[in-house]
Amino acid sequence: MLTRGALRAHLLDVGLAGVVATSREVSLRSYRLFAARDPRALIGIDPVGDWGQRELLGLMAERCGVSADPRHTSGQDVIDPDRTLAALDAFAGRLAAVAQRGAPVLLGTGHPHRLLGFYAALAEALSAAGCAVLTPAQGRRVDITTRFGLRTYRLDYERGVALVREPGTGRAGGEPGAHTHSPLPVRTALAVAAEGGGPLPELVIGDHGWVCGAGQLGFEAIGPADTDDPALFVGQAEGSVSVVVPLDDAVRSEYYRPLTRYVLNRACLSR
Repeated sequence: MLTRGALRAHLLDVGLAGVVATSREVSLRSYRLFAARDPRALIGIDPVGDWGQRELLGLMAERCGVSADPRHTSGQDVIDPDRTLAALDAFAGRLAAVAQRGAPVLLGTGHPHRLLGFYAALAEALSAAGCAVLTPAQGRRVDITTRFGLRTYRLDYERGVALVREPGTGRAGGEPGAHTHSPLPVRTALAVAAEGGGPLPELVIGDHGWVCGAGQLGFEAIGPADTDDPALFVGQAEGSVSVVVPLDDAVRSEYYRPLTRYVLNRACLSR
């Protein structure tokens, strides 16, 4: 049983919270893009409020613990580990609620290189609890605009977790999937599920566009977010996203394992 104190120490030791690898410059750039309603920063959220840079900085200071001082423009950003722990408790609470109902869930990631193992463990535990882990639209084409132009990807599932791959790639080559912030994969998955008359998820678990895209469509959505991901926190503030866990989303994959143990224990889903 991983104690709260031990997990807090782990968060700080490996840079999941405390001083994180995300730079202040990168975070502030994301806030500027979001304030300008740039789709690269909105990642599926259509904000209701007038979120300027100052308002965003205040929100991120409140939800993550970053500095609220606009004159602080360089160096590394900071995440308050106690905010991370509180959000992990809320995250576990939503897992427990959906497991108690045996409700269908959908898991997806735009960070397969780092977070696939975290989500796969959740998928396995929820499946064992009687939840249907949905895999709609497998193999479907998804066209995503990137900084390199329009790229075609294939929606795929690995251990119950949705991700996108470039056509012609697969696990045999050791490639777990592509990094993306786009909401298009989750929109595709949900549209196909609805068109086919199959079950729709009562909870979507993921990051980036998976959370924002699902939340904007009215599905309950939860997941982690870094200091340069203001869209998820705006979604939470406006009620379209249920739980956001502030943490560095790009550390080594094994560093997330204690978080997995903690939330599964808190949700009474450990075996």
